[in-house]
Amino acid sequence: MADLLKIAMPKGRINKSAIRLFQAAGYPLPDDLEESRKLIVTVPDAGMEFILAKPVDVATYVEYGAVDVGIVGKDVLLEENRDVYELLDLGIARCRMSVIGLPSYQPELHPRVATKYPNVASDYFRRQGQQVEVIKLNGSIELAPLIGLADRIVDMVETGQTLRENGLVELTTIFPVTSRLIANRVSYRMKNEPIERLCRRLTEVIEHTVK
Repeated sequence: MADLLKIAMPKGRINKSAIRLFQAAGYPLPDDLEESRKLIVTVPDAGMEFILAKPVDVATYVEYGAVDVGIVGKDVLLEENRDVYELLDLGIARCRMSVIGLPSYQPELHPRVATKYPNVASDYFRRQGQQVEVIKLNGSIELAPLIGLADRIVDMVETGQTLRENGLVELTTIFPVTSRLIANRVSYRMKNEPIERLCRRLTEVIEHTVK
């Protein structure tokens, strides 16, 4: 099994789109892969072994060589700053990183900002010349401005439905986010042929989809 290309596949909403993308590129992934309860799924006909992981852990697995390549959101790459090769923009799981608050928000001298992405938030406000106190939260970020914990939040937005339901609005878009194909630096040299073949096939599908 050592010759299989090991791929970290994120669980959740990215998973289904990524599977469809691989299938369109000619890799015979099973349709039920997204529903598998297994953590490691081998697909010999594709020459691949998939490790199903939490999205925030994918880049870590890739950096340390536990897998050869992985699929991860640009948000995670910017937040984690892992030492990996970013090979391809897959164009899936489109959303955006935004600054969010109440419609009545008024700038404060030293506002507090709650987020799952402290590095992204700190870097953004520093570049804006704003002094803020960044508070790290792990879930229900939308609660922070509603209960007075923070003036604003920095979070991912897809449709904006959750914001509207909680009376929040996007104040600023920081950057767009899509999923990326990344590779371990050593694996990219040692398994260059299958990795480059994967990139070529995925690129053909992506370009055809865009057209």
